[in-house]
Amino acid sequence: MAELKEKLFSEFAPVSTEEWMAKITTDLKGVPFEKKLVWKTGEGFNANPFYRLEDLEGLKTTDSLPGEFPYVRGTKTNNNWYVRQDIEVEDCKAANEKARDILEKGITSLGFSIKGDDVTAENIAALLDGICPACVELNFSTCLCKADVLLTILVEYYKGKGIDLAKCVGSVNFDPFKKPLIKGHKNENWVEKATAVLKAGEALPNYRVLGVNAYQLNNAGAYISQELGYALAWGNDLLAKLTDAGFSVDEVAKKIKFNFGISSNYFMEIAKFRAARWLWAEIVKAYQPACDCACKMAMHAQTSRWNMTVYDAHVNLLRSQTEAMSAAIAGVDSITVLPFDEAFETPDDFSERIARNQQLLLKEESHFDKIVDPGAGSYTIEVFTNSIADVAWKLFLETEEKGGFGALANAGEIQASVNASNEARHKAVATRRESLLGTNQFPNFTEVAAEKIKKEEGACCCAGQHQNHCENEGVTKLSFARGASEFEALRLATEKSGKTPKAFMLTIGNLAMRLARSQFSCNFFACAGYKTLDNLGFDTVEEGVEAAVNAGADIVVLCSSDDEYAEYAPAAYKALNGRALFVVAGAPACMEDLKAQGIDQFINVKSNVLETLRAFNAKLGI
Repeated sequence: MAELKEKLFSEFAPVSTEEWMAKITTDLKGVPFEKKLVWKTGEGFNANPFYRLEDLEGLKTTDSLPGEFPYVRGTKTNNNWYVRQDIEVEDCKAANEKARDILEKGITSLGFSIKGDDVTAENIAALLDGICPACVELNFSTCLCKADVLLTILVEYYKGKGIDLAKCVGSVNFDPFKKPLIKGHKNENWVEKATAVLKAGEALPNYRVLGVNAYQLNNAGAYISQELGYALAWGNDLLAKLTDAGFSVDEVAKKIKFNFGISSNYFMEIAKFRAARWLWAEIVKAYQPACDCACKMAMHAQTSRWNMTVYDAHVNLLRSQTEAMSAAIAGVDSITVLPFDEAFETPDDFSERIARNQQLLLKEESHFDKIVDPGAGSYTIEVFTNSIADVAWKLFLETEEKGGFGALANAGEIQASVNASNEARHKAVATRRESLLGTNQFPNFTEVAAEKIKKEEGACCCAGQHQNHCENEGVTKLSFARGASEFEALRLATEKSGKTPKAFMLTIGNLAMRLARSQFSCNFFACAGYKTLDNLGFDTVEEGVEAAVNAGADIVVLCSSDDEYAEYAPAAYKALNGRALFVVAGAPACMEDLKAQGIDQFINVKSNVLETLRAFNAKLGI
C-alpha cells in the first residue's frame, strides 16, 4: 500500500500557485483576476477563489488541539451538541405537556420563555412536572427583574426533588443590554441586579446566568465580523463590571453564555464560531483566571430570522439547514433551528417537527457529532477564521476605546452601526448583489401569500417595514426588518390591489440572447407578482406588438441582442404607440440614442430591481 501511494503521488508533478494563476489569467482572457474572481465580502476583507498550503504559514489556529487553549478547535473532545427547541410559556401546564412530548421526539434541550408575573414556585413546579433537570438541558428567559427570583425558585425546586444540583445543566438568560438594544431604554445601573443574579446562580454550578444575545445583532442584519466583534465587547463589559464589583474572573466567565445567530454564509459561519472561541479565550486569559477552563466559551446558536422569507417559505428550510450545518461543524454546544414558517405565523406541529428533524438528520444520518472540528486544516476555513478574527478584534478594541459595549449601547451607537449594515444589505438585496431565493431571484410566479400571514413580526415596532431609526427616550433601537421585507411589501401591494399586471416578452432576433433575456425579464417582473407571458419568438416586431396587445399586456419587454436593438426597439416602440409600457431588456450601446427617441425603460443586471418595480407599480396605479 505504501508503494502504491508513493507511485500515485510521484505520477503528478506539484503545481505552483504561479502556474495556477497563469492558467486562470489565460482563461479570463484579459478580465482582471481581482475584479472577476475575488469575493468582496461585507466582513471587511476580500476572499480569494482558492487557497493553498502556503496560506497557512504563520497562522496560530493550526497549533492547538480540540479541548486545548485557546479552544479554536473546540472546548470539548467530542462534537456532541444539544438539540434545542424553545417554548413560549402562556400556560404552564400546556407548556409542560408540549415539553414532555418533544423530549420523546429527539429534543435534548428545552428553552422556556416565561413572563415575569408568572415566575412563581407553583408555576415553575407545573412547568417542570415530570421533567428531569439532571437529564435535559433547561434554559429560561424572563424579565430582568425576575431572573434572580427564578433562579432561587429553581434551586429550591431541584432540592425538593432530591436532585444533585451539580448534575443540572442549563441557563437563565439575564441580559442587561436588552433594554437599549431592543426596547430603546437606557440601562446604566445593571450591575447590582447582575450581582444578585450571580449570587442566586452560585448553587447551580453548571448554569450560565449571564446572556450575550448576539443573535439579536444577527437578526438585525449585522455582518458576521460585526456580530462577533460586538459580542466580544458585550461579554467583556460583563467581565469588567462584575469583577470590579468583587467577583473573581472565574466566577463571572463561567456564568456567561453566548447566544449567536447563524447566517447562510456557510464557510464564514464555521470560521466565526472558531474565531469566537479563540478570541474569547484570549480576553478571559488577560484577566488571569485561576484555571484555563474559565476561558472556555459556552455557545448556543440559532438560525437567522434576517434571511427568512414569506414567499416560497419552504426555501427557508434550505437556508436553515446549511446554517445548522455550519454551527454543528464548528462545534457549538447547542442549536435551535427555527421553523420555516416562523416569519409569518405561529409555527405548527408540522413545522416544529421538521425543524427538530433538521438537526437529527445531521446527527443520526450524517454523523456530524462524531468528528471534532472537521473543518480544521481546510485552507479556506483556516484563512477565514484568522481573517474574521482580525476584523472582529479591531472592532472589539475600537468599542473598548470608546467606553465599552454598554456605554455605546446606551448611546445608541451599537444600534446605529448595525442598522447601517441592515441598510447596506437591503440595498444589496434590492440590486441582487445578495440573493434571497424565491424573493429577489427565481420567485414562484403564481404564489400568493397575503392570506397565510397570521402574525405581526419582530420585537421592534418597525420590524415589518424598512426602518433605520426607531427611537424612544433618545436611544436608537435595532431594526429587525428582514432582508426580504421590502420585496414582500411590494408583492403584497400587487396582490392586495386586485390587479395582476401582465408583462409580455416580445422575443425576436438572436435566439440565444432573446431566450436569456426573456428568462431574466420574467424573473424580474415576477418578483412584484406580475403575470409574465413568455414567447418562442416573432418574425417581426409588429407581429409581437399585436400579440402583446391582444393578450392585454400592461408591459411589453423587448428581448433581443444588443446589436439588433438599434433596429428593433424604435420599430417596436412606434408600433406599440403607448398602448402599454415599453421596456428594453439589457443595456445596449445604443441606449442613449434610444432614449433620445423616447425609450426610457431598461432592465438589466445592474438595475435596482426593487426601485424599478416600485416605479412600475406606481405607473400601473398600484
